[in-house]
Amino acid sequence: MQPTESNALPASIALVDDDVEYTEFLAQHLRSLGVQVHRFADSDELLADTAPFSYGFYLVDLMLPGIDGVELIRVLRRRTHAGVLVVSGRVAEDVFSSVVDAGADMHLAKPVTFDQVVVAIRAVHRRVIATESGSKEWVLDRHAGQLVAPDGVRVDLSEGDLVVMQCFAEAEGQTVTREQLCVRLGRPVTDEPDNTLSATLYRLRRRIERATPVVVPMQSQSRVGYIFRAPLRAV
Repeated sequence: MQPTESNALPASIALVDDDVEYTEFLAQHLRSLGVQVHRFADSDELLADTAPFSYGFYLVDLMLPGIDGVELIRVLRRRTHAGVLVVSGRVAEDVFSSVVDAGADMHLAKPVTFDQVVVAIRAVHRRVIATESGSKEWVLDRHAGQLVAPDGVRVDLSEGDLVVMQCFAEAEGQTVTREQLCVRLGRPVTDEPDNTLSATLYRLRRRIERATPVVVPMQSQSRVGYIFRAPLRAV
């Protein structure tokens, strides 16, 4: 049976994890499903590859020798729009927000079954396919208070969401700094990391993801702000 768009897996996956036994068996499982898997023991090994940004998908651990997983995700997001799934045993309060802010599409906490990993890969890859196959323009309908995705789905926005999306529309593809967002949202500007702002952007991203399979092109720019990497028109 030929895979449909809804259950397709990426043709190739870069698996970046220093747990030899885990990656060996996970790679075997993915290969049995028809995926070409390339294993890398750490970030440096991936980045030293002849074509590190050419893989169809990236499955990344966080606790890596050399460049850690969060920094690797930031590097990948500057060079590729491929799906990025984090599977990690790191436990800390800020892990989830730091991973999402860096640009990962999804995070799974170990221990996790191989089947759960495959389900997550399919979900992320499905959104990537949806974005690449259709119009990439997003529309901010300010009167209705909605964001219209490229597939036509309308996403209801809160008042704060509307402010954030208006900032992205005005930026025309450039980075919106954290300071700009705080000012527009009426929040104090400080030198300390603003977890409340990160939570606001995360909730907005999740709101959009629950409504449409299209990949949300909103990405964090390390220590600077956020960028919407797709055409966005306000009406």
